[in-house]
Amino acid sequence: MYQSTGRIYNLQFILLCLSNALFSASFNMMIPELPAYLTRMGGADYKGYIIGLFTLMAGLSRPFSGKLSDTIGRVPVMIFGSLVCVVCSLTYPLISSVGAFLLLRFFHGFSTGFKPTGTSAYVSDLVPVTRRGEAMGMVGLFSTIGMAMGPAIGGYVAMRWNINIMFQLSALFSLLSVVILVGMKETLANKQRFRLALLKISGDEIFEPLVWSPVIITFLTYFSYGAILTVIPDFGAYLGISNKGLFYTFFTGSSIGIRLLAGKVSDKYGRVPVLKISAVLMAISMLMLGLAGNSTLLLTAAVVYGISVGLNAPAVTAWTVDLGRPEHRGRALATMYIAMEAGIGLGAYFSAFIYSNQSANFPLTFYVMAGITLAAALYLSFGYKPAQKQPC
Repeated sequence: MYQSTGRIYNLQFILLCLSNALFSASFNMMIPELPAYLTRMGGADYKGYIIGLFTLMAGLSRPFSGKLSDTIGRVPVMIFGSLVCVVCSLTYPLISSVGAFLLLRFFHGFSTGFKPTGTSAYVSDLVPVTRRGEAMGMVGLFSTIGMAMGPAIGGYVAMRWNINIMFQLSALFSLLSVVILVGMKETLANKQRFRLALLKISGDEIFEPLVWSPVIITFLTYFSYGAILTVIPDFGAYLGISNKGLFYTFFTGSSIGIRLLAGKVSDKYGRVPVLKISAVLMAISMLMLGLAGNSTLLLTAAVVYGISVGLNAPAVTAWTVDLGRPEHRGRALATMYIAMEAGIGLGAYFSAFIYSNQSANFPLTFYVMAGITLAAALYLSFGYKPAQKQPC
């Protein structure tokens, strides 16, 4: 395993952060434009699949990205994820049928199934355990910046020129991410050459049993994110907010502001205390949404929710690496990301089912999400039993 030093902010780490920001901006810049694009193609009834198929493939590909990250290396896995974005972005303008579009969205999910797994494993190799949370927070900060900038850039380009130029710009961002990664030093010692046999996944390679606690927390806390993606656009319109992205602007801004501090705090005081606070704040934000009768409370809830996510993400990722075996870091992280996608997907499904396009059901939808999130805090307080294994 790569021998980390006490330093974090070296050239490799800075380049990794920049690559992450470009990758995040690349696939996020098209998300606000794709529903209208699919509608013009005649697929208005399939808009829900834009996120669903993408997330499904990301989840299905995680075991493969985890295994390959632990065998052929972190850098090739990251490069593959970014290259998928390049190919997909250049392919969107070439398709004209709804079926081909949905198939492409499904394939596009490979990108986030691979890139974040390799990135998190690379960071855990690169930095000392005493600053692991801080490092995860910084990398996540750049991802969030890309997530915030991407839609704004994509929307402007599509409006100023056309959507095909936006797709090309998305491909350029991903290609720049690849260029950065190609020159980076691999951190996995004893890496293997790729062979087809590595794509055979056995049952024990899908989940890493040592990380069940962070998996449970990830699953329970990301239910609310699925609800946010699904219900907030309608809820915002119901409260008279014409700009559907305003909630996400407030949420992203507060998340950016807290991420680095959260990572440092989890390094000093432990992952579990930070995750308890995060879960409680997240439940409070859901309760606030359930009670929201005006745009002011809605946006205040967005700030609280952003703080909770900013606390949660670096702490739970660092905790996953802490508990996993060094030789199986990719597998451990892939397991956590599978839980994340499952939580988002089920949260989206159940929130849509409860809401049922009836405005009277908005409060109940968010109250249920608050209860699920509160279960994570209860598990950490009463159900979690610390193992004897020390972080490595």
